[in-house]
Amino acid sequence: MAIRALFSTQIYTAPLGSPRPAALNQQLLLESLQLRRDDRAGRAWSRSNYPGGYTSYNSLCQLQRISPSFAQLELRLARHVARFARALELDLRGRRLAMTDCWVNIMRRRVVHGLHLHPLATISGTYYVRTPPGCAGLKFEDPRLERFMAAPPRRVNARMPNRAWVTLPAIAGQLVLFESWLRHEVPPNPGAGERVSVSFNFSWF
Repeated sequence: MAIRALFSTQIYTAPLGSPRPAALNQQLLLESLQLRRDDRAGRAWSRSNYPGGYTSYNSLCQLQRISPSFAQLELRLARHVARFARALELDLRGRRLAMTDCWVNIMRRRVVHGLHLHPLATISGTYYVRTPPGCAGLKFEDPRLERFMAAPPRRVNARMPNRAWVTLPAIAGQLVLFESWLRHEVPPNPGAGERVSVSFNFSWF
């Protein structure tokens, strides 16, 4: 008997890497907090669309173009994106993956980021700047879920590849990459401190 695992959904996780990741992380944190103070339009949009939290998604979403610190983050992320693209065996001949969007998210206690995907992008991801103890992770949904007709529930202790939802912990200094069509969310943040992350898209030109 042969059982084959087909149509796999791959997720890439890794530390950001040298040089001096802690120094860059600290600078990104300072700029993220300052951005929240200065970004009046972003705060207004967040009140309606990101209750209790702050995101620069609708106001300043190309931070790599205006901040040397975020530009440095872009360079380091690009190396990881290239590795992930190779693992996915994407045929990128004649084109390249480039960062098109980069924005900050700050989640206080009980803030949630609902289920969504990133249309018009190829590879998306999150880099964790600050993750207080007990903060929410990133939850992924099996893309086949809507087709599970008459399927029994999975066992509580099912292996990760067989689960319908998987939550990966948020760890400061680490990044998560995934293909942009994969739906994901951040459940209500249970932690008392502020969870600070940078989200981004790389697109195929």
